[in-house]
Amino acid sequence: MAFDIAKEHLRKAGLEDRIYEFEVSSATVELAAQAVGCEPARIAKTLSFMADQKAVLIVAAGDAKVDNHKYKEQFHTKAKMLSPDEVTELVGHSVGGVCPFGVKEGVAVYLDESLKRFDVVYPACGSASSAVKLTIPELETASGYLGWIDVCKGWGEDSI
Repeated sequence: MAFDIAKEHLRKAGLEDRIYEFEVSSATVELAAQAVGCEPARIAKTLSFMADQKAVLIVAAGDAKVDNHKYKEQFHTKAKMLSPDEVTELVGHSVGGVCPFGVKEGVAVYLDESLKRFDVVYPACGSASSAVKLTIPELETASGYLGWIDVCKGWGEDSI
């Protein structure tokens, strides 16, 4: 069901033809990279947190990790990831298929700076066996993001 909601959201944005459905799992960065055929860093993982008593999604590069200090500077609270049940209830997607498309009303979406080094990225599409190929401007438009933030570490030149 979440896949259909995300797919419809992307159809309305004119991006339905970019969706991939796999016969294998794409629930982790590594599995998604294998299914898509790209480097893991290009997988745009969507991380789910609780901030100001609402769900916050941060879309980041596959090789990025949330930096607790940067997160606290941005959101003025300690990083608290949602439990799998909370993700489903508050966001509308299940862990492994969480994406910023077709989420429940009131969910705040942010894009992390770690994505800006790529022209094309691959976020999930509402299921643990899907992805969508998007340029960064398409991701901005389709995600309804509130802004770019810098809350991650360990990516790009930092990880060399």
